[in-house]
Amino acid sequence: MARTYPIGTPGQPWTAADKAEWFQQQVHQRSYREQVLDRLAPLRQRFEVRQYGALEQDPARYPLFAVLPRAPRPSLPWALVTGGVHGYETSGVQGALLFLAEHAADYADRVNLLVVPCVSPWAYEVIHRWNAKAIDPNRSFVADSPCGESAALMALVRGLGVRFTLHIDLHETTDTDESVFRPAKAARDGVASEPGEIPDGFYTVGDTENPQPELQAAIIAAVAKVTHIAPADANGQIIGEPMTQPGVINYAVRELGLCASMTGAEFTSTTEVYPDSPKVTADVCNRAQVAAVRGALDFVLARC
Repeated sequence: MARTYPIGTPGQPWTAADKAEWFQQQVHQRSYREQVLDRLAPLRQRFEVRQYGALEQDPARYPLFAVLPRAPRPSLPWALVTGGVHGYETSGVQGALLFLAEHAADYADRVNLLVVPCVSPWAYEVIHRWNAKAIDPNRSFVADSPCGESAALMALVRGLGVRFTLHIDLHETTDTDESVFRPAKAARDGVASEPGEIPDGFYTVGDTENPQPELQAAIIAAVAKVTHIAPADANGQIIGEPMTQPGVINYAVRELGLCASMTGAEFTSTTEVYPDSPKVTADVCNRAQVAAVRGALDFVLARC
């Protein structure tokens, strides 16, 4: 197998030394404290901002926070919004924060909201998909998870002891998925890198076992007012999966250990913003995530 990535031996999974070499090459490019924690501070006036853990490589630098009602109402349903499971997917983090700042209070009388805006703060700073151990958090929502970020979030949700009706997980599909992260994953796993196609536009990922097509359609309709929706490719697919309706594909989220599987909620969706399109700006991407959250909440609450 020809060398296509500078770390590791072609055809062989990375060793601990290879992962350590990869870790040493990561560069901090932005501040979790300035871009996330400082924006959580004003929310304490209206919500409980709860620390639910910290990353082991630097607990002081990477505390983990969630936002929830000060006094949850037992009569109301619960909804979970997660962002930054993949730290490099910026609008997931900033969209969650924007929703909290501008819209979360509007739902206080109708739903108990748990919002975790940045699940993977180290990855947010170095702008990478993986955590510091070269583990993909969004394949790690499983029992005895090897990923600290995923395990901490699951423990938070489990500790609340409530049933969630909705979980929407905010993501992006970027050009660097193809140019950076897929080659790195292939090298890490000791396999050949297979080229793919990055869709131009927003789409959602439903659950193959529980697709909830009406929920996905409601999210697409809400986001279409903000940004364009990804078309299918020549094969009728988006990222290699059949498009089941405009802008929607399905994954086996539980089998893959994806974040959207963790609560067992009746309604789940994973959003995918495309930030590299010439048709969008960072603000448009953030507001597309907000529109997705609001569209999902409005759909579910109309049925509760």
